[in-house]
Amino acid sequence: MPTLFIWGLMSASTEDIRRNLDPILASMGLTLWDLEFHKQGSKWLLRVFIDREEGGVTLTDCETVSRDLSAALDVEDSIPHAYTLEVSSPGLDRALTKPEHYVRFTGSLVKVKTFQPINGEKVFKGKLLGSKEGVISIETVPGTVIEIAETNITKATLEVEF
Repeated sequence: MPTLFIWGLMSASTEDIRRNLDPILASMGLTLWDLEFHKQGSKWLLRVFIDREEGGVTLTDCETVSRDLSAALDVEDSIPHAYTLEVSSPGLDRALTKPEHYVRFTGSLVKVKTFQPINGEKVFKGKLLGSKEGVISIETVPGTVIEIAETNITKATLEVEF
């Protein structure tokens, strides 16, 4: 069972948080986009990003998930210290952090930063062509395709197209 460790301190396991969160989201037709739990200054922050395939996330969705998750975590007492809970949509320029994110947004404009340079570059912007076996493909200019191992990606986000 993975446990989140922050600066040497043990905190709640991701399973504890998800066990409480998954039924709440399922009952509302929502999915978990991402989960962050870390120390920000002297305080702990639990940030939950929720999504809905069709129709987007509303403020009421965020409020309901926040209220229900907070109550569930308080009952279980699975987080041994004070924390602030934030629930939000991942936004239009959302981070792509999981293989299923790359699949869902195939065909979209993305910006990808890498740990190691590829052809002397570490930042790529283009159309996401897909993901296969841990490698994403991006068309940076018509006819030029760059393949990037997911393990080499430091940050990937959707680019907002107007």
